[in-house]
Amino acid sequence: MRSLRLKEESIIPGFSLTLGMTMMYLGLIVLIPISMIFLNTASMSFSDYWQTVTSPRVVASYKLSIGAALAAALINGVFGLILAWVLVRYTFPGKRIIDGLIDLPFALPTAVAGIALTTIYTSDGWVGKYLDVLGIKVAFTPLGVMTALIFIGLPFVVRMVEPVLRDLNKELEEASSSLGANGFHTFTKVILPVLFPALLSGISLAFARALGEYGSVVFISGNMPMKTEITPLLIMNQLEQFNYQGATAIASVMLLFSFFLLFVMNLIQWWASKRHT
Repeated sequence: MRSLRLKEESIIPGFSLTLGMTMMYLGLIVLIPISMIFLNTASMSFSDYWQTVTSPRVVASYKLSIGAALAAALINGVFGLILAWVLVRYTFPGKRIIDGLIDLPFALPTAVAGIALTTIYTSDGWVGKYLDVLGIKVAFTPLGVMTALIFIGLPFVVRMVEPVLRDLNKELEEASSSLGANGFHTFTKVILPVLFPALLSGISLAFARALGEYGSVVFISGNMPMKTEITPLLIMNQLEQFNYQGATAIASVMLLFSFFLLFVMNLIQWWASKRHT
């Protein structure tokens, strides 16, 4: 009976050293900070914890933060796929400029993005004044929160889908067309199954980023309790009041929900990859 191997053969030695450094790095940067959230929360009684995380103001912030983040991620999934398709499949003037602008939310400080979006979408802003005529208010509403989250999440979807779309064999599309399939069936039956794992990864990353976003949202939301107040702002308020237990209690709920939803998305991605192969 062959013994199980913990590593693959490699020309370059150092498995034990690199594994040890990897675990130490993950422990210091990820595991220890996350565990401190639950350790601080554990010092609270269950009644205090439940009262903190289920107060009407906190529950309203959960609904806004999670709902806006999920909606923004799904919208970015649709338009990010379209944008990646255009950049990969077509050549047009200004293509390099547009491709560079996609990464702007990565480089732009979130506070700057929030101020810029607020300036544009207020009632007297460049875009907001025209939307105001139609009765659509963006700044200082939940729609403004979602707009900011769409802005910061779009690059995740585009950059995840682009490499897969670029490596996609066009002969598959030609074969589908030659067999009589129209464009819609070719896309849904041939192209989309290949892109789906990467698309879902991009949506997951966009959602995770949006769920904890603070800087770009705090300006455009208006921070009105029970209406446009996001959960990260409540956590910051608790920290400013030196209520570390309250802050970690609220953070633990968001953390558990993030783990659950990312686990579900990764499970769907694994299933889609297995089905495709």
